[in-house]
Amino acid sequence: MNDRIETSATSGQDDHAIAELKDGFFCALISDVLDELGHTRLALPPQIRPLDEQLKLVGRARTMLYADVYARPGPDENHYALEIQLVDSLRPGDVAVAACGMTGRIAPWGGLLSTAATMRGASGAVMDGYVRDILHVRELGFPVFAGGIAPLDSQGRGKVIEIDVPIEVSGVLVNPGDIVFGDADGCIVIPRDLEDAVIANGREKLAAENKSQKALLEGKLLTDVYDEFGVL
Repeated sequence: MNDRIETSATSGQDDHAIAELKDGFFCALISDVLDELGHTRLALPPQIRPLDEQLKLVGRARTMLYADVYARPGPDENHYALEIQLVDSLRPGDVAVAACGMTGRIAPWGGLLSTAATMRGASGAVMDGYVRDILHVRELGFPVFAGGIAPLDSQGRGKVIEIDVPIEVSGVLVNPGDIVFGDADGCIVIPRDLEDAVIANGREKLAAENKSQKALLEGKLLTDVYDEFGVL
């Protein structure tokens, strides 16, 4: 775990990857490119929605694995210890990603965690649990993708048992350091070993889509535009 935290700061190459994805890329484009590369199951399911559709989320995953619990902690137990450890170690560009098992039992993220993550320079949070304190989170302008909205605290319901480990979020594998990209259309994961290909192929597809859009606005038929540029 210490090795992961020490290397979580992005290198120059990583900065370039994140910067390029922020500049013009969008979730549907990335999904299409991953499909073409033969990776068709990296988009989170449609119930994982942005709290604010105007915000884009792009960054590298820092992961939390939750387990269900059925009793409130004792007075000497810090139920939130690992959760706090991860949030306090977030660095600029990190995205907190929480695997809650889709149980519908907890809202692991809220206003205080969003405030702390914002102050650390984090790029957002993603979870297959719920989010709460939504007015506060929206006021902060912190990008959050979640499976719904609910007031349910994790105490007595769920607890972080590991951080910075591979997890599954709604069936999608997320490794620490993977790029997580989210916008109004949804959220998708780009594994480290695919990011160069995604960016290169996405750059070409984006150029073709821009040319197609221009041609359509000029009144050309979709049939002719598709024949020329091959994107839809």
